[in-house]
Amino acid sequence: MGERVITLVPILAEDVLAIGRRLLPPGYRLEIVSKADLPSRISGIEFLLGMEPGWIDDDLLARAKNLKLVQLMNVGYDSFNVEGARKARLPVAVNGGANAISVAEHTLMFILALLKRIALLDENVRTGVWRGGALGGLRIHEIWSQTIGIVGMGRIGQEVARRLRPFEPGEMVYFDPFRPPPEREKELGVRYLPLDELLSVSDVVTLHVPLMPSTRNMIDARTLALMKATAILINNSRGGLVDEAALADALARGVIAGAGLDVFAQEPPPKDHPLFALRNVLLTPHMAGPTWESYPRRFANCYENIVRVANGGQPQWVIPELAEVLEAPAPACAR
Repeated sequence: MGERVITLVPILAEDVLAIGRRLLPPGYRLEIVSKADLPSRISGIEFLLGMEPGWIDDDLLARAKNLKLVQLMNVGYDSFNVEGARKARLPVAVNGGANAISVAEHTLMFILALLKRIALLDENVRTGVWRGGALGGLRIHEIWSQTIGIVGMGRIGQEVARRLRPFEPGEMVYFDPFRPPPEREKELGVRYLPLDELLSVSDVVTLHVPLMPSTRNMIDARTLALMKATAILINNSRGGLVDEAALADALARGVIAGAGLDVFAQEPPPKDHPLFALRNVLLTPHMAGPTWESYPRRFANCYENIVRVANGGQPQWVIPELAEVLEAPAPACAR
């Protein structure tokens, strides 16, 4: 039997693609296809690999006669055509938590930078403002003794908790409708709270949940008003989790003290975004996940999943909305 082909729709730099080629399993070849050429090639593709899921519409799925798996290198899939994949009985898998460490570290960076007022201190040094004087009343905080609220206790939320424990926060509380076992809660040092209660007691709130109808704008004017005036909010998940107009208003009025965002409802955000004018918010361009160290984990997980399917097994990390696709084989006319 000849080589099996894994088709990658690229948005990756050449040095990242080199990692993908180096880690290819034996008997497989990586084929690069542009989004423009994908419609004319889709009928012969078995395994489709990509970083952004939004390019597969119903028409493309109708022509994907041989497609066995869509394997995402990222964890988010809110822009994916889930209903189309369901109709086609096509499994779609995420990256198995390959970016959990990098996102957790980005979260820790935001927490420390906001508690320590790094952006303001850097600006002061550059403009000739030294310690003392007005800075004598500047409130700089430690993670020690703070209550950390983690919304979402999946792979990333658990990595955040693990990395925060050595800083000895006062308490780590979490909200997730799917609670880990009690022994795992104890191992992580976290305590469950309902969301509203978590927001009201936490000094730091960090979001690690997928974007879906039940989580869209979960942080809005009402929930922001529950938070402490000294609290900070971190969002490294999806922009749609936060009502950004309400957040900008809350930050401007001192309803909460600060925020760190790696994601926006619209990406890239408009140049006149209201958060840009505020000094108590730190912003990064959706870069929490793609570290140099995370790419080998991404490729390794994705290839492992593809090989499982090629060998007749069930894929891992299929998005929950498509779990039913694995319960029965697709009919011959499904695609």
